[in-house]
Amino acid sequence: MQADLFVGRREELKDLKALLAKRSASLVVIRGRRRIGKSRLVDKFAEGKPSLVLTGLPPETRTTAQLQREEFARQLQEKMGLPKPRADDWGDLFTTLARAIPKGRFILLLDEITWMGSKDPTFLGKLKIAWDQYFSKMPHLILILCGSISSWIEKNIISSTGFFGRISHKIYLQELSLAECNQLLQKAGFHGSVQEKFILLSVTGGIPWYLEQMNPRQSAQENIARLCFSPNGLLVDEFKSIFHDLFGKRFENHRKIVEFLSNGPADYTTIAENIHYASSGKLSEYLEELILAGYLGKEHTWSLKSGRQSRHCRYRIKDNFVRFYLKYMAPNLHKIERHAFKNMSLFSISAWDAMIGLQFENLVINNRDLLLQELGIRPEDVLYDNPYFQKESKQQKSCQVDYLIETRYGNLLACEIKFSRNAVSSKITSEMQSKLKCLKIPKGHAVSPVLIHVNGVMQEVEETGFFAKIIDFGDLLQI
Repeated sequence: MQADLFVGRREELKDLKALLAKRSASLVVIRGRRRIGKSRLVDKFAEGKPSLVLTGLPPETRTTAQLQREEFARQLQEKMGLPKPRADDWGDLFTTLARAIPKGRFILLLDEITWMGSKDPTFLGKLKIAWDQYFSKMPHLILILCGSISSWIEKNIISSTGFFGRISHKIYLQELSLAECNQLLQKAGFHGSVQEKFILLSVTGGIPWYLEQMNPRQSAQENIARLCFSPNGLLVDEFKSIFHDLFGKRFENHRKIVEFLSNGPADYTTIAENIHYASSGKLSEYLEELILAGYLGKEHTWSLKSGRQSRHCRYRIKDNFVRFYLKYMAPNLHKIERHAFKNMSLFSISAWDAMIGLQFENLVINNRDLLLQELGIRPEDVLYDNPYFQKESKQQKSCQVDYLIETRYGNLLACEIKFSRNAVSSKITSEMQSKLKCLKIPKGHAVSPVLIHVNGVMQEVEETGFFAKIIDFGDLLQI
C-alpha cells in the first residue's frame, strides 16, 4: 500500500504505539485475511524507527523447509550486512538474527510466518527458545509475527502452551469501515456517486488492496469490468491464488464449501449433504478455518420466546469479493477469456441487480456497529443481532428477516435491506408487512420495522409512517 493511501487502523496503531513505552520486550501476533493490510500496518507503525522485515516464501509446490531457511539467511545477509549464515537449522538462524539486532528501540517483523515455518516441525519450538533466551531479554524490542493463515496461527501460536504468557498483544485485522473505505477512495481520486461507491464496495468489501486498484478516471462499472471481466484483469485469478496459498493441498475442500454457500447461507448438515462430504470433524475443521480466515461467518438464530441462543446455526460467506467471484466471475471465466465482456454493460448480466442487492446486504451486516450507532442503540443493550430465520412448525410459519436486533428492553428492530437503482417504491411496505405477520412475537415484545436503502425512497413510503426509521446507508460513509 502506498504511504499516502494509508487510512484507518487508528485503534491498532494506538495499541502498537503503547508498546513503545514498555521497558520490556513485546511479542505481537497479527493475523487476518490476505490483502487486508497487515504488513502495511506494521510499515506505518515502524515509520521513522529502526526496523527489519523478514518474509517467508510463498507456498509453491517446490518450496521446501530448506528453501525457507535459505531465503531467511539470504535476507539476513542482504538487510543486515552479515556474512551469509548457514541455513541448516532455525536455531542457528534465530541466534544469528538476535546477535545482529542493534541496541535500543527496534521493531522486527517476521512476515508470512505461516509460510516461513509450517513445513519445518522444529520452527516454532526453536522460535520459542530464541524468544526465551535472546529476544525477551532485549528490553526495547518489539517482535511481530504476522500471517494470513489465521487457523495455523491460532492453533500453533495463540493457543499453544509453548507461547502461553509470552504474547503481549494480539491483533485480528478486519475490513475497513465504510467511512475509511470512502476516505481511501477519495485519496485515490475516485469521486463517483454514493451509488457507484456502494457498487464498488459490494464487490470489494472493505479490503484496502482491492480499493487501491480503482482507476479514478473510470466509473464503478468500468473498474469492475477491467479488474474482474477482462482476460488480464487483476482479480480474475485472485480467488484461486489466495485459496491455494492459504489452504494448499486442501484447497479443493474449502472451495467446495464456499461454492455451495455462494447460493446462500446453510446449516452444517445441508453443507455436508450437498458437497458430498462426511459429516465429521474434518468438515468442522474446514469450516472453522474459513471462519478464522475471514471468509465465512457463523450465524446463530435464537428463540424470541425464551431468549436463548438456538443450537441451530447457519454459515454464510461474509467476504464480498469471494462471493462475487463464485457467483458472477467463475461461471463466466470462459467468456472472460474470449473478451466477451469487452463491449458489454455489466448491468445486462443476468440477475445483476439481485446480485448487487445481496452483496449490499452483506456489506450492511459486516458494518453492523455503524448501523447500531445510527439507530441509537448501545452495544451493551443488544441481546442478539443477526440475520434471523424462523423455522416452520405446526405453531408458526417460516420467516426470514434480513437483520433482526433484540434489545434487553424487549424491543425488536426488524431491518429490511434494499439496494436498487431507483428509489424504493411503496411495494416494500406490503412486503415487510407480510414478513412480520409470520414472525412469532412473544408477549411483552414490540417490533419496529426499519428500512435501510442507498438510493432514496419514494415519498409514499415515508408518508405511510409504517417504518419506524428509514436509514440512508450512504450517510454512513461520512461517519
